[in-house]
Amino acid sequence: MSWSPDQELVLLVTGQQTLIMMTRDFEPITEKQIHQDEFGEGKFVALGWGKKETQFHGSEGKQAAHRKQTEVSPTSAWDDSRPRVTWRGDGQFVAVSAVCPETGARKVRVWNRELVLQSTSEPVSGLEQALSWKPSGNLIASTQEKPNRHDVVFLEKNGLLHGEFTLPFRKGQVKVNELLWNADSTILAIWLEDLKVENSNANSYVQLWTTGNYHWYLKQSLHFGSMEENRLVSLLWDRENPYRLHVLCQGWHYLSYDWHWTTDHGMGENSQHVANVAVIDGDKVLVTAFQYAVVPPPMCTYELQLRQAVNQVAFHTDPKHSGDMAVLDAYNKIHVYRYGQSTVNDPTVKFGAVGGNGFKAAVETPYLDKTYRVDVGGDNNEAMSPLGLRFLTWLPDDSFLVVGQGRDATQSVLHHLTAVSHVAEAEEEHLDLRLSVPVDGEVISLCCSPVTKTVALQLADRQILKYLWEAPTPVLEPWWTSNGSAVQFPYPCMQTSITRINGEEMILGLTDRCRFFVNGIEVASNITSFATYNEFLLVTTNSHTCQCFCLKNISVKDLQAGLSSAAAPNSETLRKVERGSRIITVVPQDTKVVLQMPRGNLETVHHRALVLAQVRKWLDRLMFREAFQCMRKLRINLNLLYDHNPKVFLENTETFIRQIDSVNYINLFFTELKEEDFTKSMYPSLNGSSNGQSCQHPVQKKVNLVCDVMRVAMEHIDPQKYCLSILTAHVKKSPPELEIALQKVHDLRENTTLDVNAVSAEEALKYLLFLVDVNELYDYSLGTYDFDLVVMVAEKSQKDPKEYLPFLNTLRKMETNYQRYTIDRHLKRYTKALGHLSKCGPEHFSEFLNLVKDQNQYCEALKLYPASTQEYKDISDAYGEYLIQKQLYEQAALIFARAGFFAKALDAFQNSGSWQQALCMASQLGYTKDKLSSLARSMAGKLVEQRKHAEAAILMEQYTQDYEEAVLLLLEGALWEEALRLIHKYGRLDILETNFKPAILEAQKSQLIFLDTQRTAFLRCKSRLQVVRELKEKACESRQDYEMPNCPELDLLSETSSVVTASDMNSKYSHSNSRISARSSKNRRKAERKRYSLKEGNPFEDMALLEVLGENVRAVETVKGEIHILLKQLVLFGYDEQAGALQRVLEEVLQLMETSIPEIWTPDLQQSSVNPVLGPNSTANSIMAAYQKKMMTPVVQDPELLIPPKLNKNLQWKLHLLQY
Repeated sequence: MSWSPDQELVLLVTGQQTLIMMTRDFEPITEKQIHQDEFGEGKFVALGWGKKETQFHGSEGKQAAHRKQTEVSPTSAWDDSRPRVTWRGDGQFVAVSAVCPETGARKVRVWNRELVLQSTSEPVSGLEQALSWKPSGNLIASTQEKPNRHDVVFLEKNGLLHGEFTLPFRKGQVKVNELLWNADSTILAIWLEDLKVENSNANSYVQLWTTGNYHWYLKQSLHFGSMEENRLVSLLWDRENPYRLHVLCQGWHYLSYDWHWTTDHGMGENSQHVANVAVIDGDKVLVTAFQYAVVPPPMCTYELQLRQAVNQVAFHTDPKHSGDMAVLDAYNKIHVYRYGQSTVNDPTVKFGAVGGNGFKAAVETPYLDKTYRVDVGGDNNEAMSPLGLRFLTWLPDDSFLVVGQGRDATQSVLHHLTAVSHVAEAEEEHLDLRLSVPVDGEVISLCCSPVTKTVALQLADRQILKYLWEAPTPVLEPWWTSNGSAVQFPYPCMQTSITRINGEEMILGLTDRCRFFVNGIEVASNITSFATYNEFLLVTTNSHTCQCFCLKNISVKDLQAGLSSAAAPNSETLRKVERGSRIITVVPQDTKVVLQMPRGNLETVHHRALVLAQVRKWLDRLMFREAFQCMRKLRINLNLLYDHNPKVFLENTETFIRQIDSVNYINLFFTELKEEDFTKSMYPSLNGSSNGQSCQHPVQKKVNLVCDVMRVAMEHIDPQKYCLSILTAHVKKSPPELEIALQKVHDLRENTTLDVNAVSAEEALKYLLFLVDVNELYDYSLGTYDFDLVVMVAEKSQKDPKEYLPFLNTLRKMETNYQRYTIDRHLKRYTKALGHLSKCGPEHFSEFLNLVKDQNQYCEALKLYPASTQEYKDISDAYGEYLIQKQLYEQAALIFARAGFFAKALDAFQNSGSWQQALCMASQLGYTKDKLSSLARSMAGKLVEQRKHAEAAILMEQYTQDYEEAVLLLLEGALWEEALRLIHKYGRLDILETNFKPAILEAQKSQLIFLDTQRTAFLRCKSRLQVVRELKEKACESRQDYEMPNCPELDLLSETSSVVTASDMNSKYSHSNSRISARSSKNRRKAERKRYSLKEGNPFEDMALLEVLGENVRAVETVKGEIHILLKQLVLFGYDEQAGALQRVLEEVLQLMETSIPEIWTPDLQQSSVNPVLGPNSTANSIMAAYQKKMMTPVVQDPELLIPPKLNKNLQWKLHLLQY
């Protein structure tokens, strides 16, 4: 009887060889005979591709076509001939294995839920009774006895064989009672028994097999012995926990095993044998040394062959001996393998993938040092509990820790074992029980840190205990955190590890549900695997990434935040990996991280964080060669060699060059140099600290500094060997020193010393052309004036000899200076060309002057001739004319005056308005008094046009002696006091009555009219501004709450719009402003002028009014000083009434403006100019608060409009005698 997985159906197999399918209420559905002549509904269809005799049979040849099919052998004698039933995991199909009455052999038939035959297995000779359908549904497992071996075979649903593996027993030694798959189809359990032996009971075995990379591994072998009470009665996998196995023995002894996956790898860093990973495969241990080679499973570097099946492997936790291994077999014997002390090859150690024919293995192999017998109890009852010793740990002092079962099922015992003295002629030694520590709870994991030498145990209740094994009396105590609380994981963790985070020792744990804990705190819930290495933590996630964190300067909260948030795409902490990847090991002192894919194959990645950390360590130790090779292989920017620590690099430049010792590598370093500091941009340090010290040459550029320092070092070491690198250093500088590089090539050509290692000029030039464009190099070579070098470069270019040879021949015929002038002019180096041409004599001066005029090289040309020469004067004359064309009259006049061209200087000074200098030039020219007077009168007229009445009056007084005209000019400019001085100086008192008094009275009337106009305009604008503000306030109150006043979306998109109010939603201005940004700058300025229009209804009318009011205040403030002087003149001549009226009007206007300013420029308006509501520092909350307080103010591009004008109260303008 067999129930379906969903418990809805039950299948009965009767003694009449029939199958009865019933419901869960035992109501029959259908009944069928087991033995059917038909194949089933899945019968193969013949496509008519010819007879078997005419088909291709591969390597077997044509004889295979005529070979008769062998007869199927009947079942074994021990087969009970009873049918076996197994269901597929989804309950849709059921397989029945029964003995065929005709052949006596077993056949497997597959039926569906309605008992309709689907398929019948092909004839399989020696097929046995065990039958189990893989829950995932793709294979059916059974066993087959072959002539020379015993196999587990797999059949597909269509009945065809699909793979097998061999059991590690001789033919006829054991029988297979049951095959059982666990719930997730990853483990196949096989229940075996020895065949009956006379006068003894049969041994029982349970083997656990897994597959990886298409290879089947025997992972665990449980030997139950031959005692009657230990005979297995039942074996069953748990339905809910796929890694829990239930075992029931004859003597009512029940065992429950919880399994989990672990990776056995070396944990040291100082040993030569690091990064070794061991894989259990039956009686073999497959060891792969990832330090030397990444060998994909099931291959390995070497294998350890033992006599019994292996159940556990433990690496030495001493970092100096991390490659040593302790192997625990199924009979509780520990085999110790060590490195280095034996010179004889161990026959139990064989090379794997690295030991092919013709290959010499460079990997050192271990040897079997000792075999220990473990005896932890005196009742010899360990056979009752196979695998009674678990969690084997090899401590640094060569003692062992194992966990055994306590007297109670919920208790464990921690055994501390030490080796006793060797007994002569004994094959195996004995491990003495140093101490047994009872543990109140079931130990589910044990880990030991090779760095801190701490041992931590995890109990079934998730409590963490620390074993103090180094104490005189080792004890167990709870693991306490720094704040005094005991550590307890929220869920049982399958993998645990000890590390230091921010200097504090902590325990890490990972559950089978991808939840990751640090000291009981859950930091992530998507971690599939993790590994610790030095100060780094590496994790793989469900999002198919591998992240790396530096634990030196990080807190648990920071780690939690880093795991929960996505890192930047270019961050060195994160990299993508293949789906389902898990970390196997990290190779110490290297950058390799070995990942295993779900299928079982391996992949090696070089995580950027580990690479940079290792490179930084190498650079700190001045191991430049190792760092360079790693950076070059893994494409790390070579600027890091310098940027990591500029001071150390510059101090050890010769060490760097000697270690690299390769011209190509040094050139590669030069070509990658950039001004950027890569420790701040591309490769910031993970722990936030940097070894880099600021460079001692802050003025000099980084590239130029490195090139110069390395060039000097290479020239000191071996200039001939590093010739190409020296050329690269010159070319890489900014600007490139191509002339020096070409000169070095020329020196190589001139050098006649015979040196085999020296670089030839041909080779150097060819390399230089690789760095620089050939046409650019040709121009530079021409600039060296070395025609042999020019020809050498030209020959390497694509230039036609007919182009450059005639040009070079023409140059050769010229005089040296003129030749160089021609070359410089051809290369457009006009400054040098002028220098060479100036040395060619006076016959070439006209050509010189023409070049100066064409290229405007006047300043450079003036430097080439003394000031006393005619050439200097001619150049100055041309320069002055050039400046006059540029309307730089004063500068032109200075040039003319310096060269002695006083007439031209006089005209230029006149045009520039420098009348003093013009009069000086007139004196130099010897002007007569009349001519000088005419000149002064002419210049005075121009000064009056420029409203410079005081200067014009000086000219008229001093150079024309026309005193009356001078006074009239001063009166015209309202310079009353100066005019009064001249009147009295020259005794022209008649002018007082004729001109002076009428002028001041007219000025008083003009000022009164001006003040009245300003007051009227001020009052009109003020009243209009009040009206506009009231209208806007009413409009704001009428708006809906969700509509934000003064800032519709259109205004936010406009570049130049400044103020948008509630009334402009339907206004044409708001629509036109959004298009202003696309206009030209001229139109934009025109639009801005229109924006502040005083037209009523304009949305910016309030801003225009503010602008006009501010101009009114500033205009009145400006005339206070003028009115003060006018008042004094009016009082002087007795016009007290007119003066009093003017002072009174000005005082009234100023008082009006002073009292109005706080009303116009309110405090809120002034505050918004400092902290605008809609400015860049605004937030949604601040804007809403301002809106609720009705503080929304116009947003303007001219915030100075919101600032009130200032009145200068320090100016004492009023006259006391006029106050009434």
